[in-house]
Amino acid sequence: MSMPSQYAAALLLAVIASLAAVPAQAAQPKSTGEAPAQKVSMLSGKFVFTLPKGFTATPLPAGEAAQGTAGATGTMYSNATSRTVVIAAENTIADGTSVKDNDGAFLDTTMAGFAAQRTQALPDAKILSEKSLTQKGSGLGLRQLDTRATQGGGPTLDTTLLGASGTRMAVVQIISRASDKAGHEALVKRIASGQ
Repeated sequence: MSMPSQYAAALLLAVIASLAAVPAQAAQPKSTGEAPAQKVSMLSGKFVFTLPKGFTATPLPAGEAAQGTAGATGTMYSNATSRTVVIAAENTIADGTSVKDNDGAFLDTTMAGFAAQRTQALPDAKILSEKSLTQKGSGLGLRQLDTRATQGGGPTLDTTLLGASGTRMAVVQIISRASDKAGHEALVKRIASGQ
């Protein structure tokens, strides 16, 4: 695996590792009214989507140099009603590497490294599917990895979307209860299509 791809895979794994208690946080009751729909923009506006009503935004801690994630930024969006979590994180690709908006080699290598690390980090993780997508309009290439695993004390569906443009890469992770397959798939479709 190339050095930038190893770095990218490390960023992905660090994001996931920091979220061991995410489903529990998402299940906490919200004290105010339902949160409005939220527009999320990543990669200088090339990867844009709108989360439906009910998601509350919480900034993630800044990345750490010791973990190879210095400069990483992100936000966790949680919906207490559906117990769904969306994590959107972005970072600079290592060594000043620059990639095209649909750089298949970079995306494939990075996602393959992430998939291997994911199955090692979560012993019961099962890869359900892997997809290569291109967003209409922007032409941004995305890689999608769908898994099922036990996280936060229960079975979950987890979809990770990976995109990159120039010297930046973005990761969006959608985590839902395994019992909400239809809701999970609808949210993934909404995010991946840029709606």
